[in-house]
Amino acid sequence: MSALPASTGAALAPDARTVTVSVSPPYDVVVGPGLLASAAERVREARLAVVSDETVWGLHGRGLAAALEGAGRSVLTVTVPPGEGSKDLATYGRVVRALAAGGLGRDGGVLALGGGVVGDLAGFAAATYLRGVPCYQLPTTLLAMVDAAIGGKTAIDLPEGKNLVGAFWQPRTVLADVDTLATLPVRELRQGAAEVLKTGLIGDPGLVEATERLLLPAIAGAPSASPADPGALPVAELVDVVARSAAVKARVVAEDPHESGVRAHLNLGHTLAHALEAASGLALSHGDAVLHGLVFAAVLGRDRGLADVVERVAGLVKRLGPDPLPTFDLASLAPFLARDKKAVAGRMRFVLLEEVGRPVVVDDVTADELASAWRTLEELMR
Repeated sequence: MSALPASTGAALAPDARTVTVSVSPPYDVVVGPGLLASAAERVREARLAVVSDETVWGLHGRGLAAALEGAGRSVLTVTVPPGEGSKDLATYGRVVRALAAGGLGRDGGVLALGGGVVGDLAGFAAATYLRGVPCYQLPTTLLAMVDAAIGGKTAIDLPEGKNLVGAFWQPRTVLADVDTLATLPVRELRQGAAEVLKTGLIGDPGLVEATERLLLPAIAGAPSASPADPGALPVAELVDVVARSAAVKARVVAEDPHESGVRAHLNLGHTLAHALEAASGLALSHGDAVLHGLVFAAVLGRDRGLADVVERVAGLVKRLGPDPLPTFDLASLAPFLARDKKAVAGRMRFVLLEEVGRPVVVDDVTADELASAWRTLEELMR
């Protein structure tokens, strides 16, 4: 399969920004308004399968398909139920069978239209169907735009834990159309704010301030199911936050495409978060779990004499208003912590902060340290 260049030369909207992920071959993350309408300019394949969830398809899929077909593309549609439950073996099987039944060949491509669940599922289907077909990520949530759609990590879940079956499969292009964020409920915007905050803590301290100044007003105090206030999300500033977040991830991915070293830094807060998600049967959403995990990592780091950012992180997290910390005891989380992907030779590894912007991975956290940090987290977040 021949490699495509990182850019097709399509014109950018006036407010758009481009971040290049310097892997082999490189590809662009394009951030801006109105990008779905011009997706055909950046997709070379004539035969395309759009994989989306039922909610996103109703909001954005028909318009995307019409634009692609108007540009002479043949479009196959595959929809799945919304939610993390679709990242399972049964749904994956249904997706790849739909690709086969629709006659998608190696000269075709898969477009992942949706949030992180769709990106992971469709990306893994593209990575494995016919031993790999091109994939384009078209994220429609803030969480996916700043994190999940970038870097080529694709996966599905098992009952034993999140993302345990997957592949590295870099997209050909990522199109982050910020206009789609206007349809997000507050709860989903909060999921993305968690990743923006994490990204700021590990690589761009200004994003911590941006979370507080730009995202918090659209989230704090509003009902979770209500639409976010678009007036609190001016396009130019939103594009800047997404592009800066993408740039941090692009730098890390370029240095470590297959998560063998510094890419683990992107998992700040995620060791506990993934355990909380799995132990709750996915009742706790990923972003809310990450928010709790960021506070936990801050406490664990402070207790080890590293950066003391507990007050700032916990204060901001509480104002963002995640769903409550589940009433688990730490022992019930232990099996899920032990199966974390970062574990090496049975040793749990945690990402902590030497200071804001300087993450470090540690693998010698004791049971007593974990228990103490968990008790503090419970006190702070309940």
